Amino acid sequence: METKNYHEDLSHIRSMMERSSRFISLSGLSGVVAGLAALIGAAYVYFVFKREGIDYFEGERNFFAPALVKELTFIGTVILLVAVFSGYIFTAHKSKKKGLKIWDATTKRLLMTFAVPLLAGGVFCLALLFHHLFVWIAPTTLIFYGLALVSAERYTLTDVKYLGYCEIILGLFSLFFLGWGLVFWSVGFGILHIVYGLIMHKKYK
Repeated sequence: METKNYHEDLSHIRSMMERSSRFISLSGLSGVVAGLAALIGAAYVYFVFKREGIDYFEGERNFFAPALVKELTFIGTVILLVAVFSGYIFTAHKSKKKGLKIWDATTKRLLMTFAVPLLAGGVFCLALLFHHLFVWIAPTTLIFYGLALVSAERYTLTDVKYLGYCEIILGLFSLFFLGWGLVFWSVGFGILHIVYGLIMHKKYK
């Protein structure tokens, strides 16, 4: 009996330490919703291309006019906001269910660690837009997003880093296929998020 209580105490202490040092309320469902939003956005963009008379899959490198890029940037921003909002809703619900605070010192450290590479990537993308180097934006966003995930793993679920590695690899691979950003975005922000979200939901539900 004493041995059993000893192991239970160790398990409880380990759980308390994990809760104090890692943000463990990330919801897998938020990843699924973010992925679905990305795929819906990609489908909408494809129809925008059709409207503009662009055959995206004609087999040639695709380069777009600045006006079209601005419209695509706006669509991407809307998708990002939907993903962030849904992520907050699902995560807040999971935190409440587990009796955890969604905003504490660990959350602040997580956001800071995540934000540094993400903001650096954002500024880099703005520079690419400024210089009309549009085809480099997709690889850049995937790579910096992956770096942000790997960096944030220190303060949240360890599994996050694997999604980060996949995003980085996909971004590097896309460097050799400039002009196909929509395809790589769909895979990186759509399919990978859905797969990751389903795995996390099953593993940590």
